[in-house]
Amino acid sequence: MATLAEIRAKLKEQETRSSGESKGGDNSIYPFWNLKEGSESTVRFLPDGNKDNTFFWVERSMIKLPFAGIKGQTESKQVTVNVPCMEMYGETCPILSEVRGWFKDPSLEAQGRKYWKKRSYIFQGFVVEDGLKEDGKPENPIRRFIIGPQIFQLIRSALLDPEMDDLPTDAVNGVDFKLIKTSKGGYADYSTSKWSRRSRPLDDKEAAALEAHGLFALKDYLPKKPTDVEIKVIKEMFEASVDGEPFDMDRWGQYFKPAGTSQVTGDPNTAKTVSKASDDEVYDDEPATTQSTSKQESSTSTSSSKAEDILAMIRNRQK
Repeated sequence: MATLAEIRAKLKEQETRSSGESKGGDNSIYPFWNLKEGSESTVRFLPDGNKDNTFFWVERSMIKLPFAGIKGQTESKQVTVNVPCMEMYGETCPILSEVRGWFKDPSLEAQGRKYWKKRSYIFQGFVVEDGLKEDGKPENPIRRFIIGPQIFQLIRSALLDPEMDDLPTDAVNGVDFKLIKTSKGGYADYSTSKWSRRSRPLDDKEAAALEAHGLFALKDYLPKKPTDVEIKVIKEMFEASVDGEPFDMDRWGQYFKPAGTSQVTGDPNTAKTVSKASDDEVYDDEPATTQSTSKQESSTSTSSSKAEDILAMIRNRQK
């Protein structure tokens, strides 16, 4: 298990750079985003079962590809396919390689954001106080938490605070975290979430659960790395999405499917667990834009033709 000093060192190191299926039984995601406005749940994060991981979380990067329905369905509505960003595996992402250039053109900034990666973070731990009042809780009380950028920044900032003396995951001197749901601009907001002011040792029930079930390796819940064939499929789907085509189930369905149907990417966030929270709409690490928002809005009428030019450029490169 990494020390607090090691976590801080690695977080600062990252700051200086520019850039499955469930295992072990009935472990499940805790859907805190279903909290009612003004309510809260208290959780206790636990270390990663993978001792090679410095952090007590893993980072997940996904890209949403919208399609104009499904091919062959006359009354099909727009669907979305979630695909892994290859940068999550330390490799070049074919989608972001194209999209980065769009941010240099103010008329394509909005289009670029639509296809930019979304980050989320997978944690595990106990639900100490359940604001959801869940029915049918799993036998294994060690749950997974899908945390968006807004909450993650609160967690990260506290870890870098020199006044935090111990790891929040420490069994004796650790602290709980309060997930507090409010609203802002019509969307869920979690900016008032916070760490408890007092440390709390794990109680006998929690210690017994750890002994009985053990910790999970969080990397097991990341999407599986796409094969060379799947990377080619991702490129094809991206081009079809930008071109406004419907999703071709016969062509791509054996590799990827729209949200709400069975996924093969290992993405644990199914259609039922997608949060409408405002922090879920944050696209981090976007390239710097060149024009103001007002100029961007005034040029949206040309985005369609620009998108066609981009697709032509992509295809010419492939030739």
